[in-house]
Amino acid sequence: MPLKRRKNTAPHPSCPLAKCMGLLSGAWTPNIIWYLSQGPRRFSELRADIPTISSKVLSTRLKELEGRGILNRQVMPTSPPSVEYALTPLGGELMPAIEAIVDVSHRLRLKALGLCDEAERATAA
Repeated sequence: MPLKRRKNTAPHPSCPLAKCMGLLSGAWTPNIIWYLSQGPRRFSELRADIPTISSKVLSTRLKELEGRGILNRQVMPTSPPSVEYALTPLGGELMPAIEAIVDVSHRLRLKALGLCDEAERATAA
């Protein structure tokens, strides 16, 4: 007897979920958002925060995130001029998702090390 195919009642992710995950899956994007969540940062500070990112990739990501409304770029009236990047309120709304991913990553790492049961017991207590 053939199995009956069940209908999936979950909403189709083509619009909101796929677009948001596409944004977060960009190289270094979650890292940039993570560091900007602590407050405005200059380009050189972000380069120091993420030492393995190239200047070109950082510059590209910052322009993309600014274009999508995730961060603001503010030119400071200093001599020489400097630029600060800060999360917009919309960018700040991504932090709970990134923090949840970080939490799961920690638990996965503990599980891989065989420490998951101990960590879960300690959290439950």
